[in-house]
Amino acid sequence: MKIHVGDKFSKFFTVTEDKINVFADATGDKNPVHLDEAYAMNTIFKKRIAHGFLIGSYISSVVGNDFPGNGTIYLSQNMKFLKPVFIGDIIEVRIEVMEITEKGWLKVITMCTNQNGKTVIDGDATLIPPVSCELIKS
Repeated sequence: MKIHVGDKFSKFFTVTEDKINVFADATGDKNPVHLDEAYAMNTIFKKRIAHGFLIGSYISSVVGNDFPGNGTIYLSQNMKFLKPVFIGDIIEVRIEVMEITEKGWLKVITMCTNQNGKTVIDGDATLIPPVSCELIKS
């Protein structure tokens, strides 16, 4: 794969109750705002929300499987959680290459938006791309 500054990739994920429950079991994060509808009704959200890091893990899925893909090493990730994500939301993960460093690392923008076009996570990451990638700096 050839990678240039400005390259973009996006992929969609649907947030389900099952994914939230599995994430809670895997991480041990049993915060009732994610798992208990009666509890969540009394919060500012008025219903259950997905874990922020569940949505953030969709970024990891894209980076590790799709773009740049298998073999990518994640060095850092900054995230701002801007809006809640609810069961049934469709999240688009977008990656854009902003810089190819002298070391051959990628600095990328990472953004997640919902089906209404609202940004739910904004961030950036530094990645070491797989050795199979050809980096084009010009």
